This record gives sequence, structure tokens and C-alpha cells, in this order.
Amino acid sequence: MTRFAFEFDPAWRIPLLMVGVSPGRAFAEVREGDLSVRFGLWSLRTPLSNVAGTTVTGPYAPWKAIGPHLSFADHGVTFGTSTGRGVCVRFHVPVPALVPGHLLTHPAATLTVSDPEGLVRALGQSHET
Repeated sequence: MTRFAFEFDPAWRIPLLMVGVSPGRAFAEVREGDLSVRFGLWSLRTPLSNVAGTTVTGPYAPWKAIGPHLSFADHGVTFGTSTGRGVCVRFHVPVPALVPGHLLTHPAATLTVSDPEGLVRALGQSHET
């Protein structure tokens, strides 16, 4: 198992804590053929075979990146703790993350982990696509 901590901007620690997101409850794990993400009360889990590609992205505007967000443009989910950098993980089959069940699924997830390149490698992506 490889765990990737989220990068927390100091200015956003208290607001994120108010919605249940703390360093102990915000991480991505790659293990036994799965990607698992915990972001406070929210979670995402999918087989690595569902990962279609990755891109290291950023910087971001705070109102688009901090906290859990749904993109109205493409229905992607963002789990954000920093405005610096992150990884956009695209999926072959959209996955649930913001609401329980399969009522709302996401074709991609942006994760502001502290080691974006490490997450890309752990997901089996030889390069950012």
C-alpha cells in the first residue's frame, strides 16, 4: 500500500476542518489493484484498471479547488486542500464520490496531494497524459 497525504495550505486548514477534512482524514491510497481516496466525509474507490489517464495540474483558484467540489462543466470532482498543484485522474467508467450510490458519478477526480508525480507513478501511469 502506498499512501499520499493531501497538501494543506495553512490558510485553509480551519475552514476545511469545519467540514471534517483534516490531514488524518484526507489521503489517497493505492493498494491491491485499487485507488481509494478519503476526504473527510467523502470517499472514492475504483480499480486501477479504471484509471484512463492522469495529468498534473495547477495552480488553481481557491473557489474552484478548496474543499469538495463538483465541476458543472464536466461533472468531475475535486478534493482540494491547496491551490498549488494536484493530479487529475480520469476514469474509463465514471465513479461515485460526492453522494452515496450511483446517482452522481464523476469521469475524473482532481486530488491536491503533496506528491503529484508519485501518485501518477503509483497509478501505473508512466508519464502525465
